[in-house]
Amino acid sequence: MKKYTYIDLFCGAGGMSLGFDNLGFKNIFSVEFNEDFATTYKNNFPKHKLIVDDIKNVDNDLIKKIVGDINVDVIIGGPPCQGFSLAGNIGRSFIDDDRNRLFKEFVRFVEVLKPKMFVLENVAALLRHNNGKTIKEIVESFKNIGYEIKYKVLNASDYGVPQERRRIFVVGVLGNTNSFEYPKEQLKKVTVKQAIDDLPKLSSGEKSIFPNHNAMNHSLQMLEKMSYVKDGGDRNDIPEELRPKSGDSRKYIRYNSNKPSFCVTGDMRKIFHYNQNRALTCRELARLQTFPDTFIFYGNDGKVQQQIGNAVPVKLAEQIAKQVKEVLNNE
Repeated sequence: MKKYTYIDLFCGAGGMSLGFDNLGFKNIFSVEFNEDFATTYKNNFPKHKLIVDDIKNVDNDLIKKIVGDINVDVIIGGPPCQGFSLAGNIGRSFIDDDRNRLFKEFVRFVEVLKPKMFVLENVAALLRHNNGKTIKEIVESFKNIGYEIKYKVLNASDYGVPQERRRIFVVGVLGNTNSFEYPKEQLKKVTVKQAIDDLPKLSSGEKSIFPNHNAMNHSLQMLEKMSYVKDGGDRNDIPEELRPKSGDSRKYIRYNSNKPSFCVTGDMRKIFHYNQNRALTCRELARLQTFPDTFIFYGNDGKVQQQIGNAVPVKLAEQIAKQVKEVLNNE
């Protein structure tokens, strides 16, 4: 069976890379700007060629030199697009907004290498941004270089991931037809408890020999507040005199042990374990992103949480890779 090749742009810690590797794809090279993310990637993918640099410095000549005569089957990646969520964008198109130059870099790589397919992952808000004009611009920019496009928002919890996480996946196939099919949703949801309950129990501030499994050190005041919040409960469980009066409603809540988790982000410090008085450890958050325990994250806990929160869940990446493979097999 032929080993299909891929390039991972904005690879982060490597959730998408791991998903594609697990489905038998071969990495040509990856690009990541953030040194902390790159350290984790390098240590977990020692055989991959990783370029640690601003993607604009990877010019067309360098791309061609690295790739040589290898045929690139797929380019994958999630370019950070700052222009979605910021105000003051009225009258300026997505493509012309300098904050979205990283998206344009993704398009440049696709145009230079002409892979058979590409997979672009991004926040679900992209779909409704600027009343749907943004997604139309994105589709047009790929159509102009010869790709037929499909896009869909997927919820990770529908694909064996113990987490509610909605992201858009834009898939392009070179030519006039796009036979890519999005993976079928799985009816059975995986709960937080099923994902992490076997890990060693920890108290606030306690360390473990298990990799990335160290509990945050909470203040006595915070421990008292969280002690009132029941499994699946929120700040309303806290007595009124202690209850935080303002702040994000997604804080001071406890995971519901019988449901998938909330979306994992770079800061999960005020969402509490369903039956232990503490926030989740980095290892528990990595489990919610379906990283195996053999995948070690490097850096302090704050930086590691960011790496985990930014990643594509490995099991979802595998499902996408499987569907990509179907298209390539049928060529």
